[in-house]
Amino acid sequence: MTYALIFLALIMATVIGYLLSQTLNREPWAVHDELENRPAGRPQQLDPKKIGLGIFLAVATSLFGLFFSAYSMRMGLSDWLRVEEPVVLWANTGMLVLASIAMQWASVSARKENISATRKAMVLGGVLTLTFLAGQLFAWKQLQASGLFMQTNPASAFFYLLTALHGLHVLGGLWVWGGALVRLRAARETLGETRLSVELCTVYWHYLLLVWFFLFTLLLMT
Repeated sequence: MTYALIFLALIMATVIGYLLSQTLNREPWAVHDELENRPAGRPQQLDPKKIGLGIFLAVATSLFGLFFSAYSMRMGLSDWLRVEEPVVLWANTGMLVLASIAMQWASVSARKENISATRKAMVLGGVLTLTFLAGQLFAWKQLQASGLFMQTNPASAFFYLLTALHGLHVLGGLWVWGGALVRLRAARETLGETRLSVELCTVYWHYLLLVWFFLFTLLLMT
């Protein structure tokens, strides 16, 4: 239960910090321009897509928190048999770290309107993420080869369940990444609204990495 509470606190702090950064860390001249162009009496608003992502991250965090809480409570029972995590998970973690770095590169390049660099970074981030997913499947095969399946014991069942839950969120991110990449390839002189898509993808990739760090640490410790 303590692990779940720590996780929820960390992720919720990240989500809240992200939302606040959209107003507190903005360039003064950008805010001034918006105030100049905004109709009188109309309050300043966050971009709906950013708000939507913030809400989604909050919901996803609650979902992961519930599963981590169930994991923490279930492992205290007598039938819990610890599972030796496949070594490939370390390499997978490295792939996801590199993917997050690549997405950050894409975000920085997008802010500079460097279309070529943004495309390269986005493609690299996607390829590294697909490699991460392939590595996760390989980890499953290693467990199955050693005789550990969903029904073997609660520990192995939770391993499959938690990694599958994280993998589904990664697949969802890749779906959005694909749409952003299509729009990015169509860009010629300026990125326009595609820049926001790249930024949101980057935030989501950092979130996926943070969740995986917590999940992997939890699996290693228990």
